[in-house]
Amino acid sequence: MATNRILTDKAPSPIGPYSQAILVDERFLFTAGQVALEPSSGKLVEGDIKTQTRQAIKNIEQVLLAAGASLASVVKTTVYLKDMNEFAAMNEVYGEFFSSSAPARSTVEVARLPRDAKVEIDAVAIIEK
Repeated sequence: MATNRILTDKAPSPIGPYSQAILVDERFLFTAGQVALEPSSGKLVEGDIKTQTRQAIKNIEQVLLAAGASLASVVKTTVYLKDMNEFAAMNEVYGEFFSSSAPARSTVEVARLPRDAKVEIDAVAIIEK
């Protein structure tokens, strides 16, 4: 099994000992969770759940692009919400990005997220060669 670490400066740098994504056998991509950090400053984007969801997905998209994938390549996501009462608002923005080929998804409420973010999202993608 061959693995490659994916790293792009167009997404936030890891804030711990992990990779932005790992590409397995040049086909399976597993991203780290992304919160709404602004890539150049590393600061959390201020705003509501919609604003933070949009930034988290944009960050995932940049990691996917660095690996030769796209949002259309995503087959599974996990969404971690600080407050499940914000599910509908998160889902509205999520649907803007994943409308035609919606991946499988799990959504869970968690007690706390890095940098006190409102949402964190990770993804699994298949890269077609």
